Formats: sequence, C-alpha cells, structure tokens
Amino acid sequence: MENVKCECGHVNPHGTIFCEACGKPIVEEKDKKLLDMRYEGSARRSQTYNKTIIDKIWNFFSSVKVGIWIIVITLVASAIGTIYPQEMYIPPNVDPLDYYQQEYGITGRLYYQFGFHNLYGSWWYMIVLASLGISLVICSIDRVVPLYKALKRQRVTRHESFLKRQRLYSSTIVEQVDEDFENVKQKLIKRHYQVLEENGNILAEKGRFSRWGPYVNHVGLIIFLIGAMLRFVPGMYIDETLWLREGETKSVPGTNEKYYLHSDKFQMDVYDKENEKDVFDDALERAGNSMVVKNFQTSATLYERIDDKVLGAEPELKKIKSHEIRVNEPLKHDHYAFYQVDYRLNEISKMSFKLVEKATDKDFGMITINLDEPQKEYDLGNGYSVEMSSYFPDFYFDDKGEPNTKSRVPNNPAFVFKMVTPDNKEGEISFVAIQQNIEPFGDNAYKMSFAGIETRNISGLTVRRDYTLWIIALGGAIFMIGVIQGMYWNHRRIWIQRKDNEVMVAGHTNKNWYGLKNEIRNILTDTKIAEPIDQVDNKKEHKEG
Repeated sequence: MENVKCECGHVNPHGTIFCEACGKPIVEEKDKKLLDMRYEGSARRSQTYNKTIIDKIWNFFSSVKVGIWIIVITLVASAIGTIYPQEMYIPPNVDPLDYYQQEYGITGRLYYQFGFHNLYGSWWYMIVLASLGISLVICSIDRVVPLYKALKRQRVTRHESFLKRQRLYSSTIVEQVDEDFENVKQKLIKRHYQVLEENGNILAEKGRFSRWGPYVNHVGLIIFLIGAMLRFVPGMYIDETLWLREGETKSVPGTNEKYYLHSDKFQMDVYDKENEKDVFDDALERAGNSMVVKNFQTSATLYERIDDKVLGAEPELKKIKSHEIRVNEPLKHDHYAFYQVDYRLNEISKMSFKLVEKATDKDFGMITINLDEPQKEYDLGNGYSVEMSSYFPDFYFDDKGEPNTKSRVPNNPAFVFKMVTPDNKEGEISFVAIQQNIEPFGDNAYKMSFAGIETRNISGLTVRRDYTLWIIALGGAIFMIGVIQGMYWNHRRIWIQRKDNEVMVAGHTNKNWYGLKNEIRNILTDTKIAEPIDQVDNKKEHKEG
C-alpha cells in the first residue's frame, strides 16, 4: 500500500487520518467534526493490513474487545477454581476423581474432568494466560509505536483545519499582538510547559510522559504473567505438602532427593480453661467442652544427601540444621521454607494381637505389627506361627463385596491371618479388623485377639521455594508506576498561531479538560487574545436551544 504525501511535504503511512506533521486531514469530512486525537491520527497496523494470516492474527489480538474477553475468561476460570479445594489441598494418597465425586457429587466430577482441580497447572489455563500476554504485547506495539512517531514528528505550525477541529478553540482579531505573545510565553514557561516557537507561532506542551502510562501498565502485566507462567517451569516454583510422622525421615518434595527432613517430635499445646480463661475469655467460652489449640509445632532436623543415588541403597545423610517449626516460623535453607500448616493426632502405628485357643482361652504368644512395614510371618515358637495373607491399611468392602483399601494410610487397618498350630499345620484363616473377627471357612479352634495399639502424631508441612517472586513483584511495581503515571498527570498541548491579524488558540489534553480550560484562561488573562471555547459544550447548548 502506497504512502500518502501531504501538501506540507511530509510522507504519511497509508491509513493515517491526518498528517503527522501539520495536522491537515488526509480525507476531508463534510460535517467537520472534531478530530479523533487518541493516537494522533496515526496509522495502526491492525487498521491498515488485513490480507495475510499474520495480519489476521495480529488484528485479532490487537482488538481491545478480544483482550477484555480474555481477561473475563481468566477471571471466571480463576473464580471457579476456588469453589472446591485444589488437588494439592485434598487428603494425600486418595484418588482425586473419587474424592471430588464422593465429596461434591456430580459437580465435583465435572470439576475434576474439566481440569479445575489443578487449575493453575492445567494446559488450557496456560494457553489463556499466554493469549492474554500475546494480546497485551500486540495491543501495545500496535498503538505505542505509531503514537510515539506521530508525537515526535509534530510541528509547531499546524494546519488551520487541525486547530479549528480541536475541542478547545478560539479565533481573535488582534492588531498588535507581539507583547501579548511574549507575556503568554513567559506564563507558559512558569507553568512548566516546554515552549517551542516557529515563524512567530507557539506550541506549548507538558506531561507527554503520561501518555505512556497505559503501556507501562502493559509492560508490568506482561512481566507479571511471565513470572506466573515461570512457576510451571520445573525447579522455579515448589509448593508441596509433606506429611511427616514422628520419627520418620522423608525426602523433601521437589529437591530430587537432595534434602531429607526428619520429625523428631510433634507437640501440641492447648489453653487451660481454668488458669488462662481471662486471656481469651470469649473464645474459650464459645468453645465449650472442646479444646482450643494454643500452639502446634514440629521439632525437625534437615539433612542433605552426600552420596550418589544408588537404587535400593540407604542414603548417606549429613545434618544441616534443627528447628522448631511453628506457624509463621518456618525452617529455611537454600531458598526452601518449611511451614507448619496442619496436623493429625493419634494415627495408629502398631497393632498387637494374641493367638488364643478359643476352648481354653489360653494364649500362645503375641505379635506386634508395624503398620508401615508389616512382616509376612510371625513365629511364636513351639510350632505356633501367624502368617499375614493380606493387609488392608484403609479397609472397606468394594462393589463386589470383597475387602479392599482406599489408601495406604492406616486409617482403618484390616488383616487376613493364617494361624498355624502343631495340631493344624495347614492353618486356619481369620479376617480381623477393628471390632470385627470373621472366620470365612467355618469355626476355627484359634482366634487372633486384639491386645493393644500404639499411636503417633503427624505433622502437615508445606514445602515452598519461589524463584519467580521477584519477577512478579517487579511486574507489580512497574504496573503501579504506570497507574500513577497515567492517573496523576495528563498530556496538555496549547497551540497559539497567528495568520495576518488573526490569532488562533487551540488546546488538547488526554483528560481533565476542566483543568486545561482553567489553565488557558489564566494564561490569557491580561491579553487581548480570547480564551478558547469548549466546542463540545457549545454544541450541546446549541442543540438544547
């Protein structure tokens, strides 16, 4: 497409509304309406080219409406993602689909199937964020580049039609105006305008930097989005839950087994309602008979692995530090932070049973089962032994009526024992669960009698490492700079031009017209030059009349 040459000699890109240099309209309009000054009449790529596939993609993402719809979709999706808990916050070792369906019904199932359970890591949410970033980049380039060029190329002396079609405009016949011009010029300088002169004409301008405020906003948002998307790059962001039992050592999630955490002890303190009632009287009163937790903490030790990983081999660990992890008092090391967020009390760790002859009630020994690592066989001596045929840590009967387990956590342990005795070396089968003792193959001569349990407490810790926080903070800071830049300043221009004995005054601002009108009025005080009329208000009054 060919460029358009103005009568002033400036060559304008195709699609320019009025000349970038002198302001003369490229295409004359019959109704002589006010000029559209949003982008200084410059040619935007999205309004000029629409032939190739690149043009169509550019034009699609440069649309403000498209950008708004992408923002709406992002906000709606983010809001839906808060209806039910994200997958990271549901109980561990459970199937997410079963959990959402059992807890929330059909809506929970749909929530899972559409990927809202892991919203911020889902592929489609990443596409939406990427589309928003692309829209911001293209919108900014499509507008800021031609706007910058147009403002840079503007001349002091503008075409008469450009001045007449500004919102603020006046024309005055003045015989001797040199003294008034000098007076006006000094007042403009005092008001911090940058004053340019050409052939006796004046262009006064200030606050141009405020025009870049929205684009600074866009830069901040783009950096913010980059920081948010970097959270899904492996190693950049970790936010994992670690359930750690007393006495247990586990590798820290996200460290590739570099760090291990050991729980030395879990401690929970509650308020003494008798001795501490005056401290939190109302809260303790509302709690009734329930205990009110005063503090819960984990005494933990952090270790670093110092040997090479060998499959099946126990890691060689070096102690790094010990710390009392409390709420808002995390253990920190190497950009990792371990926060105390939850706990579980009295999880069953061991169960004891006695082998008892039913007829005489005589026991032939006791076995203690470590529920984390149960043995296959327990020898009681003298020909008596107990074999564990099956173990169900979280027992339930499935749809077929057969015993099964919901998870590997020993919430409701059940066992299938084979009891071998000298008089029955083939053994008798017994199914034993809490308050259940079933003999599936008829009456047995022996039974497994419950003898006691051992419990332990579990610490719920959150492991966090965030290399993206400074990027997100930088984006937020730049965004706020753009907000302040565009909100508290405005771009003002005043043209004072003479043609023979006629003095024309025109003014334009991107906002706060009332302030500009008052400023021009004060500048033209004590001169013979008439203050400009607001042509928008004048047209309204004319219509009403």
